Order: sequence, then C-alpha cells, then structure tokens
Amino acid sequence: MRAQRSTGFGLSLALLSAATFGTSGTFARSLIEAGWSAEAAVAARVGIAALLLAVPTVLALRGKWHVLRRNLGVVGVFGLLAVAGAQVGFFNAVRYLPIGVALLLEYLGIILVVVWMWAAHGQRPRRLTVAGSAAAVLGLVFVIDLTGGGGIDPVGVLWGLGAAVGLATYFVLSARVDAELPSVAMASSGMVVGAAVLLLLGAVGALPLHATFGAVNFAGSRTSWLVPIVGVSLIAAVIPYVAGIGAARILGARLASFVGLTEVLFAVLVAWLLLSELPTAIQLLGGALIVAGVALVRIDELRPARSSRDRNDRTAAPALAGRQR
Repeated sequence: MRAQRSTGFGLSLALLSAATFGTSGTFARSLIEAGWSAEAAVAARVGIAALLLAVPTVLALRGKWHVLRRNLGVVGVFGLLAVAGAQVGFFNAVRYLPIGVALLLEYLGIILVVVWMWAAHGQRPRRLTVAGSAAAVLGLVFVIDLTGGGGIDPVGVLWGLGAAVGLATYFVLSARVDAELPSVAMASSGMVVGAAVLLLLGAVGALPLHATFGAVNFAGSRTSWLVPIVGVSLIAAVIPYVAGIGAARILGARLASFVGLTEVLFAVLVAWLLLSELPTAIQLLGGALIVAGVALVRIDELRPARSSRDRNDRTAAPALAGRQR
C-alpha cells in the first residue's frame, strides 16, 4: 500500500512537471514576438528561477553543503546539458526547422533514456516497453502534427539532436543524483550553471542576447513584459524542475521520461485556452496513443520478472532510483 501511494505521488509530480513545462512556449512566444532573442528568454527563465529558489535551497542545504560540494560535477553536467543545452538546442532548432520537427527531435531523448538504461545498466526493455515506446512516439508525431511545410536543414537537425541529449540527461541525472542532495538544491544549482553558461556565451558574442522591456501581447491582450517573464520563470521553470526531479527519484528515469511526454498534450491545451488554438482530431488521436504508451510502460514496470536474467534487467533502474530516495 505504501509503495502504491509512493508511485501515485510520483506520477502526480510527473504530471505537474509536464503540465507546467507545457506553459513555457505560450509565455516565451510573447517575449520573442516582442523582440527577445530565444537565448535571452532562456537565460532570464533559468536565472530568475534560480533566484526564486535561492532561499528554499539555502534552507534545504543547512548542514548539507558538503553534499553539494561532492556533487558539483553532476550538478555542472545537469546545468550544462539538461538545463541550458536542452532549451538552447530546441529554440535554435526552431530557427531552422518547423517547430513540430524540432519538438520531435528533442523528444527522441525519451528513446535515448531507454537505450541508456539498457546499455549502461543492463535494463533490457521488454516487449511491452518496446510497444509503449512505439505507441508514444507515434502519438507524439500526431500531436505535434507534422503536416506543415518547411525543409529539413541539417544544422537544425543537429540542434534538435542536441536538445534530445539534454532532455535525456535531465531524466537520467534526476534519477541518479545523490539521495542526500535535496531536489530543490539540484534544480537551483543546475539553473545557476545554465544561466551562467548562457550569459558567458552571450558576453563573448557566441550567442545573441537581446531583450525589450515594453508592453507585450499575451493571451490576446497587452500587458507588461513582466507577466510572461514571471510565468516562464516561476510556472514554467521553478515548479516543473523541482517536481520533475522528485518524480524521477520516485519512478525512475524511464517511467518519468515517458510521463513527461504528456508535456506536449498540456502545451496544446494551454495554447487552446490562452491563444484559442484548438487541437485537431489528429492531435486528439495522438494524445490517446501517448496515454496508451505510458500505460504500457507502467504495466511493464509492474509485471513480475520471468527469469533471473530478466529480474536483473528489471531491477537495475529501480535499484538505482532507490539509492536516490
């Protein structure tokens, strides 16, 4: 019973993370249309989020600063790849590719998680997981609706694959981080690293960093630029990163990553509610396939192992995640 409650709480955290992550595009669109560069929007997002998490991070690390010091390497990789890399990769991919193609390339990170858990930890995916993977990816194709025009630029493909590596890093490191390092500290420290890297690259001219500070169009009305900034940093960064790390610790990297696919569905819903962009029938079909894929992965997680080798394959990731709790 306790395990079921723990799993339910983990799924709730994963859905909360996906739902709040799904608002980032709506908030960021108003900034970019007002003249912000994508890199500036990302830097503001993670930088302000890190500041908002500073006080709870300090409180959570009382008597545990040595834990942060011994995890500086992991935090550095998390901030560089999972925070800065994933977001900058996706926004730059959008410069060269249709947004649907860029998003599909980023979410190939979900498949990279399964491959990584198999190659590095011996967690061989069983047939239901393979079927769930196929259903989820097919559903993702339908949800993002690749019927729009636009060529496939190889530079954009490389940026999109870079975003995929960042997304996979996010799920894997979230599940592997030291159990004594609080989730809020992991998220905040990673954001500090991510923001610092973006600002440094901007300072040397490697990335464009420019912003405007007038009124912006948001949800069909004119409002202050502070509204989307607060939204993209608090609602779309602080909440989802902390909730997502907590979910990965409870559920493990693979299941948390598949639940994270629902971010696309939530993004469609948010755009519908705030931008009047109604989902199409094919997007609804894709949503059903994603839910079915997540369900198949969850069922596979609960099935008993049929052999000693299979049991070892199945317990690799839960044991890893358990060390983090």
